[in-house]
Amino acid sequence: MTDGTGRSAAIWEDALRAADLIAVDPDGLGGCVLRAGAGPVRDAWLIRLRSVLPAGAPVLRAPCDVGDGELLGGLDLSATLAGGRSVAQRGLLARSHGGVLVVAMAERLARTPAAHIAAALDAGEVVAERDGMTIHSDARLAVIALDEGLPEDDRPPAVLRERTAFDLDLRALSHRDLAVALPVRSADDMRAARSRLASIQGPDSLIEVLCATCAALGVGSVRAPLLAMKVARASAALAGRESITDEDAALAARLVIAPRALHLPASDAPDEDAAAPEPPPQDQDREPVPDQPENDKGEVRTLDDTVLEAALAALPPGLLAQLQANAQRLRAGQTGKVGEAQNTVRRGRPIGARRGDPRSGVRLDLLHTLRAAAPWQRLRRQAIAGDRAHPTIAVRRDDFRIKRFRDRKQTTTIFVVDASGSTALERLGEAKGAVELLLADCYVRRDEVALIAFRGTGADILLPPTRSLHRAKKELAALPGGGGTPLAAGIMAAGLMADEVRRKGRTPTLVMITDGRANVTREGVGGRAQAMDEAAMAARSIRAQGLRTLLVDNSNRPEPRAGQLAVEMGATYLPLPRASSRMISDAVRSSAAAQPVAAR
Repeated sequence: MTDGTGRSAAIWEDALRAADLIAVDPDGLGGCVLRAGAGPVRDAWLIRLRSVLPAGAPVLRAPCDVGDGELLGGLDLSATLAGGRSVAQRGLLARSHGGVLVVAMAERLARTPAAHIAAALDAGEVVAERDGMTIHSDARLAVIALDEGLPEDDRPPAVLRERTAFDLDLRALSHRDLAVALPVRSADDMRAARSRLASIQGPDSLIEVLCATCAALGVGSVRAPLLAMKVARASAALAGRESITDEDAALAARLVIAPRALHLPASDAPDEDAAAPEPPPQDQDREPVPDQPENDKGEVRTLDDTVLEAALAALPPGLLAQLQANAQRLRAGQTGKVGEAQNTVRRGRPIGARRGDPRSGVRLDLLHTLRAAAPWQRLRRQAIAGDRAHPTIAVRRDDFRIKRFRDRKQTTTIFVVDASGSTALERLGEAKGAVELLLADCYVRRDEVALIAFRGTGADILLPPTRSLHRAKKELAALPGGGGTPLAAGIMAAGLMADEVRRKGRTPTLVMITDGRANVTREGVGGRAQAMDEAAMAARSIRAQGLRTLLVDNSNRPEPRAGQLAVEMGATYLPLPRASSRMISDAVRSSAAAQPVAAR
């Protein structure tokens, strides 16, 4: 068996173990994030989970665009209209009590339903105050968040990943890997494990060991060791043991802590020339772990070593290197999705309804209108009892509800390019390439790009906000370079354009390409000290506007004045000596979703 096949078999076996553990303690473990595309692998895992759940346990499915009424419950419209009185209905969370709620395409789940699900996992109940009613329902359940996101950073909401014990990545498996499977557990075995769970004991030192392992691997969540402890207890119960063993602790570290790891543990190997440190005093209160195994050298391995080694062994090859690389760069984001959110009544993602007049050109929400009118039908029918032509459902103006939407403002990326000096042509070539790369996505993402160049004695708007690639190439081709560096003029021109973009309902993003060495004042005269002071003043005005800004330092080596200018501007500082068009374009996409840094 090859290493790749062996690792695939180990991943699948651990995934099946996670399903069994969820069935033993569903509300204690919270469930899992299952990262896999639609296909036989994901279906086989879900079938395994259903087979080990208690008989009659509900397994319900929620779409990624689930609404508050469907999730929490509320007014039963048909029963209310038929009976003439308010009748409540339970939502998906309440109906999943004692079972599992499967959230499809969880990477697209909005914040509000994710918060409702997280609250139910924390409290074990649902409190819905809707449609004039207050509904209390038990909701002790497990959540299976199906993650089908393709980009690495396109993940389900953090509030769900924080509360689910397992993060299973099955994307590398195929249907051929399903041949390796754990024995199917009988209903009697699962019932015995659940009854045994409450009596499972473990050494008091285990939680300390799990916390130390989390700290060594950079896991900052306080929930991770608690979930790992619950997994160890469930593992012992499933194996028929009365207490937690090293094997259970190692399994918990492998399944819970390893997927959350952010860095390798610091090496504590002593220097050969240094004196051997004295052994630390033994903690008299710490409980010894019996039957500790020995390594190849005959040395006793502690529980700390066992748990940490189990977590390290579960890390996929290259995972930590990728995480460390990601930590050095900005979080990736798509330019067309970073516009500020705005509530509208005509377009966007539906976010509910509000009272309003549908005659003003907005869209009537018929369902919410009927919900508002339903509780009053008995009184209204009595009031119009003498009218033989009275309607079946009496709707009044106060009942009208109009649809509300949330849309993203369109984004305008403003390039501010230093066109002075002997390297002006190279800088403009880089900017031109970056603009062309960004424009290629504008037709899909509805973005615009603008270009301001500063040289000589002032700044020029070379390209107003546009999506036209042909116009951008035409305007960029004839731009001359050389002369002084009126940095303040360029920054002020960018601020004025950003303000105009905002007045048009768009979200501006500034990208400055400069070395930060100003030598021309706003009046167009020389003077390096005054020019730098004016540039810093103009930069502070950009920070006051709250603009998302990226400063690309294209000096041969990082220029301290450019870094200080980024601080004054509240910008993300990105030193890119001899940056290419592709590097600048990727940097813009990566930093577009980042908030401006605070001044130090």
